[in-house]
Amino acid sequence: MTLSGLATQIQQAINATLAVQMPGATVQISVTQLPSGATATQALRINAWLPGYPDAVISISDPSGASGLNACAATLGIGGAANAAHYALGTGNSGWGQETSSTKGSDGTGLPATGDVIGDPAAFSGIYALAKVDLFNLLCIPDATRANASDPTAPDPNINTNAIYSAAIALCDQRRAFLLVDAPPNVATVASAVDWKSSQLAVVDPNGAAFFPRLRLPDPLNNYQLRTFAPCGVVAGVYATTDGSRGVWKAPAGTAATLNGVQSMVYKLSDPENGVLNPLGLNCFRNFPVYGSVLWGARTLVGADAMANQWKYVPVRRTALFIEESLYRGTQWVVFEPNDKPLWASIRLNVGAFMQTLFLKGAFQGSTPTQAYFVKCDSETTTQADIDNGIVNILVGFAPLKPAEFVVIQIEQIAATQS
Repeated sequence: MTLSGLATQIQQAINATLAVQMPGATVQISVTQLPSGATATQALRINAWLPGYPDAVISISDPSGASGLNACAATLGIGGAANAAHYALGTGNSGWGQETSSTKGSDGTGLPATGDVIGDPAAFSGIYALAKVDLFNLLCIPDATRANASDPTAPDPNINTNAIYSAAIALCDQRRAFLLVDAPPNVATVASAVDWKSSQLAVVDPNGAAFFPRLRLPDPLNNYQLRTFAPCGVVAGVYATTDGSRGVWKAPAGTAATLNGVQSMVYKLSDPENGVLNPLGLNCFRNFPVYGSVLWGARTLVGADAMANQWKYVPVRRTALFIEESLYRGTQWVVFEPNDKPLWASIRLNVGAFMQTLFLKGAFQGSTPTQAYFVKCDSETTTQADIDNGIVNILVGFAPLKPAEFVVIQIEQIAATQS
């Protein structure tokens, strides 16, 4: 505790006593500088206003067995073990104003291995700690592609990347979230990237996207020297920025998807090389004059041209997840309502209002609501068998906005005509 803080507490304690025993009397306590040469440099100055008691003297005694700050605290009734303003964590030391001494932490015996990262669903450990989280929509696991401590270009042998990502994508499927997948540290060329995405990455799911190459940023823990990082954290920032400024239906890529803080990449891609990786569904980082480092791809893990999947593009898939999660949370009022035509009409009204709001924000294709979306909840979606089983079915469709990936320019020469 600082001397000025002690002065404040002493002043409050004395004034509380005076208010009972000497109404109208007050004291003011401040910190004063002592003359040079004194043992201490600062002391407390007490100024008292005691109406009717011109000869009164205020003294602070030292109770038996106490000394220093604790003696002052005990005399004035401001116990030194209560309401500590600061705690010294991890020092192994005790200080005035703390109930108990702080205990030093431990760095452990090693980095978490595959089982530690995945964790146990029953114990809510590892990635399953997210089961206690009400809502998340992006999942990053930099340790899934951790580099070997002795060789930063090689993967950590204690990590099974595919096992971690397989468990993570299953969790994302359950929670309507999106997984950001990093390329391993040994994937540092176009050829190795093609091999990794085509044959080594075991996770193939619309609720995820993969990125190449790894990024280099200043490390604040090492005098800001450049260090190679897994890119998923930077990508999550780009996604969040795009969601906030344009909406989840806008592709989080392009010249506006800048990578703040990124100094370089482990591999600098050219246009032809990007043209090889993009059709495989591998999203690349690029560096352009004026724009700097940007994210230059928005395809899911099933976004390879050969797969022709309806969830090819990240914004289309994430828009569907957003709508599904929003409707799941926004239709809880339906539970235990009579499952008949009045309920179905109310559902169509409520869900339609939500979809209309997204349409007005530009989330869908089409110039009219009919072209952009539909909401169906009636006797065709909910049969008598569904009613008997306590089920109401809601069918929602939307026309997604798909990003423009390529610009095709055609030039024609107009033949000159004679006048």
